[in-house]
Amino acid sequence: MTDGSQNILIVEDDQPTRDLISRYLRDHQFSVDAVANGKEMDRYLSKDRVDLIVLDLMLPGEDGLSLCRRLRTDSTTPIIILTAKGEDLDRILGLEMGADDYLAKPFNPRELLARINAVLRRRSSGLAAGSAAARLRFQGWTIDLRLRELRDPQGAQVPLTSAEFDLLQAFCERAGRVLTRDNLLSMTRGRPGASFGRSIDVLVSRLRRKLDRTEGTSVIKTVRIGGYVFTPVVEEA
Repeated sequence: MTDGSQNILIVEDDQPTRDLISRYLRDHQFSVDAVANGKEMDRYLSKDRVDLIVLDLMLPGEDGLSLCRRLRTDSTTPIIILTAKGEDLDRILGLEMGADDYLAKPFNPRELLARINAVLRRRSSGLAAGSAAARLRFQGWTIDLRLRELRDPQGAQVPLTSAEFDLLQAFCERAGRVLTRDNLLSMTRGRPGASFGRSIDVLVSRLRRKLDRTEGTSVIKTVRIGGYVFTPVVEEA
């Protein structure tokens, strides 16, 4: 790993694809390591820091969906999944398991680079100094925009993926307003469209599972026009 550069781990069993991605990202000033399966990934992560993982879903042995689910049990490291073209179910399952973004094969390396930069930029933006409101509070919950942390009313930290945090921040900063899927996409990922809109539905479902503590009620209300509204009153903490 090179000093001062962000470290990307590629988990991809196809060597030509692995080599292509590695060369391209290194040419754009990233430190890159690549492995072929989940066992090699585990060995690498046990000894090295990673800023982002590019994870292919079709892997020998333990598949990418299982690896993504396992990674999310104790890590918030951003994950971009690679899926077969047109495999919407795999994409949706990957997002449900906690992936931050996805890219369908075959893909242009420039698009993967753009996705990586966008995810890393969203993750680091919360650490920037000078935010007008560093912390927000709703119904006893606290969201720290600089540390990108969410704490429940008892003070315990609730793990959020980068994509989940971005969505929650968008809701908190616009509480009480109806936001369409395209609104939310432009605020978080910047790629409106029908297929991407379904990924917002997946993220909303994940947030609801983490935020809703009373059965039958939700802090995120579905609106018939195809959007959502964050119902709590949000205040600066």
